[in-house]
Amino acid sequence: MARRASQNPRQKRSKLCGCALCLAEFPPGQYKERKPVRDCTGPWQARYRDPSGKQCGPTFPSLKEAQAHLDKVRTQVREGTYQDPKRGSITVDDWYAVWWPTVKTKSITTRNRKLSAWKVHVQPKWGRRKLNSITWIQVQDWITNEVKGHATQKKVLELLRHMMVAALRDRRISVNPTLDIEVSAAPAKHPDDMIPPTHAQCDAIREQLTDYYRPLVVFAEETGMRWGEYTALRACNVDLGSATVKVKEVLIDDRGRIRRKMAPKSRAGFRTVPLTPAAVAAVQTMLDKWAPAETESPVGDGEDLHEEELVFRGPLGGALTRPNFRRHWIPAIKDAGLARLVVNPETGRKEWWPRVHDLRHTFATRLKDAGVPEKDVQVIMGHERGGRVTWLYQHAGPELVEEVRAALTTGRHLRAVS
Repeated sequence: MARRASQNPRQKRSKLCGCALCLAEFPPGQYKERKPVRDCTGPWQARYRDPSGKQCGPTFPSLKEAQAHLDKVRTQVREGTYQDPKRGSITVDDWYAVWWPTVKTKSITTRNRKLSAWKVHVQPKWGRRKLNSITWIQVQDWITNEVKGHATQKKVLELLRHMMVAALRDRRISVNPTLDIEVSAAPAKHPDDMIPPTHAQCDAIREQLTDYYRPLVVFAEETGMRWGEYTALRACNVDLGSATVKVKEVLIDDRGRIRRKMAPKSRAGFRTVPLTPAAVAAVQTMLDKWAPAETESPVGDGEDLHEEELVFRGPLGGALTRPNFRRHWIPAIKDAGLARLVVNPETGRKEWWPRVHDLRHTFATRLKDAGVPEKDVQVIMGHERGGRVTWLYQHAGPELVEEVRAALTTGRHLRAVS
C-alpha cells in the first residue's frame, strides 16, 4: 500500500512573508523588501491525486482550511463522488461545443428549435459564464424578466436544463441550477379565436382560390391531414380502389429548405386515412394534371424530394411550400370576408385567421358532430392519446375506415364512446 505523503498539508514559501525561511528562499535584494517576522505566513498546500492519477495541490490561507479540504477530498475519492472543481470552470460556450455533438436529435424540427434557442437566447446570456458560476436565482430572474412568453420560456429552459443535466452527469457541476425553475402560465385564448372555420366558410374560401389550388384545400378539409403529410403524399400511397391514402412520410421546412422525413410527427402519424368522394375527386384532379410516378423512392438523407412522385405540387411542378401557398390563402380569406387579425399572445404578433391548419380542426369538428368516438378520431388524425399507451399503437382497420367515411359522407351518427 502506498505510503501517505508526509508534511501534508505543507506550508509553502512566500515572496510576501518575512520569516527566516522565506527570506532565505526569496532574498530581499532580489525580491520585495519585507519586515522580518517570526512565524511564516505562507499559504498551506493540500496535495493529493484525483481518481485519474493527476497530482493536485490547491493552496489555502490556513492549515485548518487545507486539512479540512484534504479530508473532504479523500472521502470523496474513496466514495467515488469526487469532482474536479476545474472541470466546472469551463464556459457555457465551450461546454455547448462539447455537448451538442453528443445530442441525439431525431427530428430536424426539434434540432432547429434547439439551435434557435441557443443562438437567440442562451448563448447571448450565458455563453461567457463558467458552468459552476451559474446560480438558481440567476436563471429564475432571467426566465422571469428577460425571456418573454410561455412557449419561449419553456423552449429555452429545456435547452439549458439539458445542458446542465449533462454537465451534472459529467461531474462538472454538483448542483443543477435549472431545477424547479418556474415559467409563466400559458396564455388563455378567447373562445372565438379557437373556433375553426365552418364547412360553409371553407366553401367561401375555396371560391376565392384559383382552380389550381382548390383540390388541395378540398383534400385538406376532407382528410384532416397535416400540411407536411399531404404535401408529401406520393402516388404509390394512394389507393383509389379502396378510397384510402397511407401516411408514411412528411415534408418539413429545414430553415428554408424543404426536406423529406420518413416518420410523421409521432408513431400514431403512420396511418390509413379514408377518402370521401370529394377527396377522391381532388386526388384524381392532381393525378390527371401531373401523372405522378408510382415508384416508391427511398427517403435517404431527405435531400432528394423525388418530386415526380408527388400528388400535390406547386404550379411549376415543385414541392409545395407554406410561404408560397400563403400568398394565395391570405387573399382568399380576405376576399371571402372571413379574415381577421388575431394577436398571438406568445409573440405579440398579429396573425391571420383562419390558418390553413385550421382546416384540420374543421375536420375534427365534423367527426365529433357525426358521433365518431374520440379514440377513433385520434387514430384517423394521427394523434397520440396522452398518458395512455393503449391507443398509441391503435391501428385504423378497414371497419374503422369505412365507418368514418360513412359518417363524413352520409351524416350518419355513430354512437359516441368516452
